[in-house]
Amino acid sequence: MSTATTTTATDKPQPRKPVRQKLSLPVVLLIVAGAVVLASVVRLITGADDITSVGQVSGALELAIPIGLAGLGGLWAERAGVVNIGLEGMMILGTWFGAWAGYQWGPWAGVVLGILGGALGGLLHAVITVTFGVNHIVSGVAINILAVGVTRYLSNFTFLEAEGSKSARQSPTIDPITDITVPGLSDAMKTLNGKHWFLVSDLAGFVGGVVTNLSLLTVVALLLVPFTWWVLWRTSFGLRLRSCGENPVAAESLGVNVYRYKYLAVIISGGFAGLGGVFLAEVASNIYQEGQTGNRGYIGLAAMIFGNWMPGGLAMGAGLFGYTDSLNLRSGGTNVHALLLFLVFVLALVALWQLYRKKYLAGVIGAAAAALLLVWYSLTEEVPSQFVTAAPYIATLLVLALSAQRLRAPKAAGQPYYKGGG
Repeated sequence: MSTATTTTATDKPQPRKPVRQKLSLPVVLLIVAGAVVLASVVRLITGADDITSVGQVSGALELAIPIGLAGLGGLWAERAGVVNIGLEGMMILGTWFGAWAGYQWGPWAGVVLGILGGALGGLLHAVITVTFGVNHIVSGVAINILAVGVTRYLSNFTFLEAEGSKSARQSPTIDPITDITVPGLSDAMKTLNGKHWFLVSDLAGFVGGVVTNLSLLTVVALLLVPFTWWVLWRTSFGLRLRSCGENPVAAESLGVNVYRYKYLAVIISGGFAGLGGVFLAEVASNIYQEGQTGNRGYIGLAAMIFGNWMPGGLAMGAGLFGYTDSLNLRSGGTNVHALLLFLVFVLALVALWQLYRKKYLAGVIGAAAAALLLVWYSLTEEVPSQFVTAAPYIATLLVLALSAQRLRAPKAAGQPYYKGGG
């Protein structure tokens, strides 16, 4: 007897939802290769050799690390269903505790204490949001304000009386963490980069930037990206944690202790943010200064959103911000002026792609934006200093705007959960 289903006249075909394919590794590598080629073309046209220099890449990496660590903290929390706006405050705690321990007992003691300081902020956020059910945004903002007040109070009777300190707003100098340089390869890449050959010198600049004067803490931070991916997507612990962010009621019905996983995720989140703060204090400046986080906790959240709540995408977002910020610090207006031409090419390619896909409105908007930037580039020789300072933040907003259509946050992120509520 046949069991095949038949379609009656009353059955209406259901419209198929468009399937958004994930970027495979070969496609990602192709995009990266295309970006390097485009940067090389822009360098040749503009003469801005510094945009792919060893120093530029090294500086971009250093500026991207604290943003990436804050973003990883946000990723752990939101994958468990807790929105962590308090990353900025946890970074502030990391800078203070890292510097306080670092100048007394050495930089690695500062790393440990900085992580614990950030984790303490994460624990407070977990108690407020998970146990008492307070709105996640309200709790995060409160922690940011509290962290500023607490560290300022502690500084008044700690750093002010410390030997070598000039004021309560900064700590004494911290001993640097060991830097590593790959012998032979570093010098070879610097030599090739100095030749200014098409593509070859640019590739040498990128390679040289990651093998020259690399802090051991930078290596640790870079390894945390694949480690996070492995834990969250390749272990049973990660599966249970992510289930708490997608459907905590269903997770509870399968025996998952949702409260425990949320607490662990938010504490780990604070630890990552604290490590980002330690990096600012011990690697970027070798000193604690009040306000040195510079809103990087919020920018880390933006990088996490750009990365679609995935470690690899988050790293790309942090790298983008670090690169534009490094352009700002090195030669300022000249480098950012060259970046305008890079954006012209990128927007033109995006417009052509949208027109190919028959999305004419998006294609026309992209083409118009490319034309305006080309006019701006042609009529000027250097970008105003105000725009140079704002360039990293503008880049962040543009990236978020362009990537908004493909984003999908964990379904239960920010929603209150009560045990047995299902």
